[in-house]
This record gives sequence, C-alpha cells and structure tokens, in this order.
Amino acid sequence: MNFDSGSFRDRSARVFASGEQIYRALSTEAYTNWQQVSNQPFFRQRSLNGQIVGTEELSPIERQKFSLPGSVAAVLKHERIPFISYPYEWSFTMLKHAALVHLEILADAVSSGLILKDASPYNVQFRGSHAVFIDLGSFAPMVPGEPWLAYRQFCELMLFPLLLQAYRGVDFQTILRSQLEGISAHQFIQWMRWIDLFRPGVFTNGWLQAALEKKTQATPTSTVRDLQSSGFNSQLIERMLKNLKRIVERLKWVPRITQWTSYNDALSHVADDGPAKSEFVHQVCQSKHRRLVWDLGCNDGRYSKIASRQASTVVAMDQDHACVDRLFNTSLESQSNILPLCIDLANMSPAQGWRGHERKRLEDRGRPDLVICLGIIHHMVLAANIPLPDVVDWLASLGGELILEFPSKQDAMVRALLRNKHDQYEDYSLEHLEFELQKHFRILQRQSLPSGERTLLHGVPYHSV
Repeated sequence: MNFDSGSFRDRSARVFASGEQIYRALSTEAYTNWQQVSNQPFFRQRSLNGQIVGTEELSPIERQKFSLPGSVAAVLKHERIPFISYPYEWSFTMLKHAALVHLEILADAVSSGLILKDASPYNVQFRGSHAVFIDLGSFAPMVPGEPWLAYRQFCELMLFPLLLQAYRGVDFQTILRSQLEGISAHQFIQWMRWIDLFRPGVFTNGWLQAALEKKTQATPTSTVRDLQSSGFNSQLIERMLKNLKRIVERLKWVPRITQWTSYNDALSHVADDGPAKSEFVHQVCQSKHRRLVWDLGCNDGRYSKIASRQASTVVAMDQDHACVDRLFNTSLESQSNILPLCIDLANMSPAQGWRGHERKRLEDRGRPDLVICLGIIHHMVLAANIPLPDVVDWLASLGGELILEFPSKQDAMVRALLRNKHDQYEDYSLEHLEFELQKHFRILQRQSLPSGERTLLHGVPYHSV
C-alpha cells in the first residue's frame, strides 16, 4: 500500500494504490459525507454516465488486507484512470470542458444541499476524450450562509487561464506548469487591457476580486463570517454558477495558423507518403492488442486513430496547441479512447510540487507498449540539437515497441531545418540510427516510403522478443 504523493493535501480522504487498484481512505467525517453524497440521485446518475469516477465501498473484511491507521473509517475503491494528465498539458478546449463538468456537478450538488470544497482542474481527469470527476473527498454538506469557498481557486486555475487565452492569446499551459496554484486575480488583471474590462468575466471575476483581496488583506475580521451575517444563501451560489457557466460556454480561442495545422496536406511528399505510412502503422498495430500507445508528434491524429482500434488507450502528443485542440474536438465527438496532450518532447513535463513528488513526470505515469514516432526525430536532433543516440536511448527507456520514421538529409523538411545552420550532425544518417537502435531493439521491418527519402522501421525490445 502506497499513499499517492499528490493527495496529501486532503488528510481526510487520501488516495493510495495497491497493485493495479486505486483506493481512498476516509476519515469519520469524510465517510459521513460519502454516505450522504453517494445516495443522491445526481451522484448515481453521473456515476452511471461516467462523469464521476466509478466507486464502490469496501466491506470491513475487505479492508483488513491493508495496514491502515486507526483514524480510517472506510475505504473506497475507484475505477483506474488509464493515464493521468495535468492541466498544463491540456489544450484550451480540454480545460474549458473540465471547467464545465466541474460547474455542472457543483450545481447538482448545491441543489442537493452539498458543496465542493475544492475547485481544482486536477480533480478532473480524461478517460480518452471523456472528462471524469475523481475527487470524491471534495463533497461536503453546505453550511447555511457560507459562500462557495473554492470560488477563488476556480478562477485562478480554470477561469483566468481560459480568459487569458481567449481574450489575449496567452497560452496558459506554461503559466500553470510554473505556477501550480494558478493565476492570482492581481496577476490576471496585469495581463488585461482596459478595454478587456468590458468583456464577460473580466471585471466581475477579475478586477473586483483583485480589489476585494487587496481590501480584505488589511481587515482583521473573517470575510466568511461577514458574508454569513449578511445573509449569503444557496440561491446566490446557484446564480453565481449559472453566470460562470455562461461565461465559460461562450469562450472561444482562435489559434494562429502554423505550418503544422495543415501539415499532412500542404506538403506534397508528406501527402504522397501518407497511405504507405498508414498501412505500415495498421499492420504493426493490428498484430496484437496494446494497453497503452504513445503517438509522438501526432499532428491531426491520423495514426493515433489507426492505433486506437487495437489499443485500450492512445496518448497523442504534439507541441502545437492548435493540432491538439482540433484532435480533442474530433475525439470528443466520437467519444474515442485517444487522449491528446500538449507536450514539447524537448522539454517534457517534469516532476513537480512538494519535494518533486506531487506531480509526476510524463514517463512515470504509464509506460507505453508501443511508441509511434513519425515525422519527429529530425526535429529533435536537428532543431532541438539533441544527440541522436540520446533520442534513441530515451525511446528505448520507455520499454515498448517502436515505429519510427527517418527522413534523410535529402528530405525537403530536413533541408529546410538545415538551411540556416552549420551542419554539425555527422551522426544523422540511417546507418547510424540503425546502429543505435540495434543496441536496444530487434528491427523486424524496414520500408522505404514513396518520396524516396524517408524510411519506416519497426523495432521490438530484446526483452520482449
């Protein structure tokens, strides 16, 4: 039994793992809250449709296999999310979707006399493209006259990042990655122009909140008690939630056009190679079922979709946020098992938070059975200046099979990358790549693509041959 390193903030409902199973240890108070919320019709319905993580309570006999502290009153068993992701890896629409799910569940809870103590996007995870609320320890009975205490957290971690990207074109991902507690109202206002104050959500939720925070910092009395004494009630919370939902629903982000948004169709050699690449990926993927597949540099998800037919989960990664957002929207429509993430492979998500354990690095959240690496290795070696042996070593460290595409130095894209650079890449060749690959993989297949300057390889780790 190992307590999850990211769940220490809520001592009353800590998460722990045992084998492949996920559990939650509840204190007496948290257990009372669980009994109340689990009997609510909205909770049962949203659990059935998958918006709230599937959960069952263990019997006293089942709990005996764990060495739990005496303060634990009950243990819940949760459905396991295939791959944990973080808000700073999500696209605009993914964070927007998570915010709306949170608001909808909270609105149901308030109408049932309950509240959510937290409003963190980390409490929402994605099963493929489907958002799932996972923090059942956050439900608690409403205190008469008490406001929604997590409103500020909702603004800092969801509303302000969305407003920034929608209104100012500022990517929230790098901000949330460096500021795990989110964007303060004061900081948010610094990014806004005076004309933005007239846009929905900015003045009421940003400027007024920043002004109120400045005022209350010098006030010795409790703001919560002041609101209780003034007659704050659940109807005010319900109106606030309706207003927030309306603001979030109407937000739109128009990404700038990049070379990647139409990459598969804009370049003739890429389009010519497409059918052969698709067939190669199909042949490898259909040979057996994979639990987890990574598609690195996924672009529009063409190959992720092929892999998804014979995989439980496909994590599709690209550094172009517009590509990831577009893929999420198409996956959302089909409720697919593809999880798109905004990932820069030259600067992947590190271990973060308290003692570096609160948020896990990308590789520690689930090792892939197969890695699809098409049209990416030349960018890592020639654009990001990562030595080719290091790239191969990292791919091998993931432990799965590999589908890799190698463009030669005569390829149009490679020539474009080298156009204004001194060619110091003597080791960038198919021969050297295969030499490095064969240290870790048995190469089962090679195929030259119709363009004449690209080669596909399928490698299997020696330990799995």
